[in-house]
Amino acid sequence: MANLSAMRQSEQRPERETSAEHFRGSAPLLAVRDVSKRYASGQGQTLLALDGISLHVAQGEFVALVGPSGCGKSTLLSIIAGLEDATSGAIALHGDAQAPRLGHVGYMPQRDLLLPWRDALGNATAGLRVQGVARAEAEARARALFADFGLSGFERAYPAALSGGMRQRVAFARTALVTRDLMLLDEPFGALDALTRAALQRWLGQTLARLGTTCLLVTHDVDEALALADRIYALSPRPGRVRLERRVPLPRPRTHADLAHPEIAALKAELLSALLDETALADAPREGGAR
Repeated sequence: MANLSAMRQSEQRPERETSAEHFRGSAPLLAVRDVSKRYASGQGQTLLALDGISLHVAQGEFVALVGPSGCGKSTLLSIIAGLEDATSGAIALHGDAQAPRLGHVGYMPQRDLLLPWRDALGNATAGLRVQGVARAEAEARARALFADFGLSGFERAYPAALSGGMRQRVAFARTALVTRDLMLLDEPFGALDALTRAALQRWLGQTLARLGTTCLLVTHDVDEALALADRIYALSPRPGRVRLERRVPLPRPRTHADLAHPEIAALKAELLSALLDETALADAPREGGAR
C-alpha cells in the first residue's frame, strides 16, 4: 500500500517540479527569471506585455514557446537576444546574469531578410563579416555549413533565384554561423506554404539534433512545437505569462507520423485546451470595462 501511495503521489506531481528536478545541480544554459516588460502607450499609460515570465533552456535542448498572437513571445526573444531591456527580472547565461548576450545568442526573425544584392554565400557570411571575421575565413566556414544544410551548389545564387525553402535555409545558416551558445527562432516558417513548412520542420529537427544546437523557438503552431521541441511552454494572451510547461514524451528527431502517437495526441489536446481556455478568458468582457 505504501508503494502504491508513493506511485500515486509521483503521478500527481506537476510537470514543472519534475523539470526543475531534472536540471537541479547545474545552471541551465539560459535562465529567464521573473521577467516583465512594460511599454509606454501614451497619455501617461503603460502596456504590460510580459508579466513575470520564468523559464530555462539546458545545453543542447530544444524548447518551444507557444502562445496566441500578441502575447509577447517575440518581445521575450528580443529581450533574451539583448536587443531590448526587460522592465524587471533577470536573464542569465550559464548562471551569470551579467554575461553579455549580444554576440553569444543568434536570432532569426520571422522573415529571412536576405539582402537581394548579395548571393547566398554573401548573405550567410554577413553576420560573421560584421563581427570582423575575414572574408576568406567566413566563406570557408559557410561552405562547410552549406554542405550540412543542403545548400551546396547554391553558393553564388541570388535570393531572387531561390525558393522560399532555400531562402530559409540560407537564413538558418547565417544564424547558425554567428550562434555561440543559443539559437533563437521567431516563427521562422510562418510565411511558407504548408508543404514547404512541413519539409523544413523535418529538416530542421534532424539537423539541429545532429549538431546538438541549443534552441528556443517561438511559434503559434502547436504541431510545430510538438514536432521539434524537447519541452514546451504555453503562454497566456497579453500580458504573457507561463500557463503550463510540459515535456514532449518522444525523443528527437521526430517525424510528422509521430504526431499521431497517443501520448503526443494527448499532449496536443492538453496544450490546445490551455491555450483556448486562456484566449476565451482574455476575450470575455470584464466588469467595469477593459483595462
